[in-house]
Amino acid sequence: MLFTATHITRHRYETPVSQSHSEARLTPRVLPGQQVHRTSIRVQPEPANLLRRTDYFGNEVTSFEIFEQHDCLTAEAISVIELQPQTAGTTSTVAWEVARDLLATPSDSQQLEACEFVFDSPFVSAHPELAEFARSSFTPGRPLGEAALELSHRVHSDFHYQPQSTSIDMPLLDVFRNRSGVCQDFAHIMIGALRSLHLAARYVSGYLRSREQYRGGEASHAWVAVFVPGSGWLSFDPTNDVVPSDGHFTLAWGRDYGDVAPMKGITMGGGRQTIEVEVRVQPLANPG
Repeated sequence: MLFTATHITRHRYETPVSQSHSEARLTPRVLPGQQVHRTSIRVQPEPANLLRRTDYFGNEVTSFEIFEQHDCLTAEAISVIELQPQTAGTTSTVAWEVARDLLATPSDSQQLEACEFVFDSPFVSAHPELAEFARSSFTPGRPLGEAALELSHRVHSDFHYQPQSTSIDMPLLDVFRNRSGVCQDFAHIMIGALRSLHLAARYVSGYLRSREQYRGGEASHAWVAVFVPGSGWLSFDPTNDVVPSDGHFTLAWGRDYGDVAPMKGITMGGGRQTIEVEVRVQPLANPG
C-alpha cells in the first residue's frame, strides 16, 4: 500500500539570523517491506546550496546553507512510501546470555557491526539501575526476543507518557527515576537497559501511520531495535507496546537521538527559537 508522508519543521527566531547551516534526515530508508518511490525536500528561504550524502549508519542526509537574513526557517519533506506488512519476529530461541557472549567476541561481519551498539553513546549510558530494571525480564536462559518483548511492555506500563515533560538535555537516569517522558525517552530507557546487560540496541526514528491508538504520531516517532544473532535486528515500540509491522515507517537509525535528529544545525544570531513540527502519514489517494 502506498502512503504519503509529509514532515514540516519550522524554526522561528527571536531576532534575525544572518546565516544558518543545517542537516536533515528526512529521507526514509529503503528496507525489505519498505520501498521509497520518491522524496522531495523544500527549504525556505531558498538555500545557497543543497547537498546529499549517506552518513556512517547508512542514513541519507540533506545538508543546506542559507546566507540571507531570516527570522524563520521551514523545511518540508514529502515522501511516497510503499509499505508491506512484516511478520513480527520475536520467536528466536537464542538465549540472551548467548547473544551477549557472541557480541563480546564477534565471529562474523553482522555481529561485528552490531557490537558497536553495545557501548555507551552521548545520550544513553549503561548503569546498574538500568541493569537491575532489565533483569526481571532477562532471567537465565530466556530467549532474547521474548525477554526484549517483555522489557518493552514493562517500559510501556511503568512509565507515564507525558509530552513536554523532558528535554534532550535531561540525563537519562533522571528520566528513568521520574518515570515519565515521550517516545524518545522510552526508547532511550529501553536501549540503556539492554546495553547495561551488554546487549546491542539501536535507536530508530520514523513515522506512525495515523491511528488513534498510537502515541507519538503527531511528530517523528522513536522505537528500538535489538540485535539477535542469527535473526538480525528485531524492533519494539515501548511507547505503544507493539512490535512494529504495518504502521511504522523507518526514517533513520543510530546509537541514540543525536545520530538521527530529523533537523539540526547552527545559526549566527537568532537568539531564542521556537520549533514547530507537523507530521502527516496518509494513504495515497491517487497512486497513478
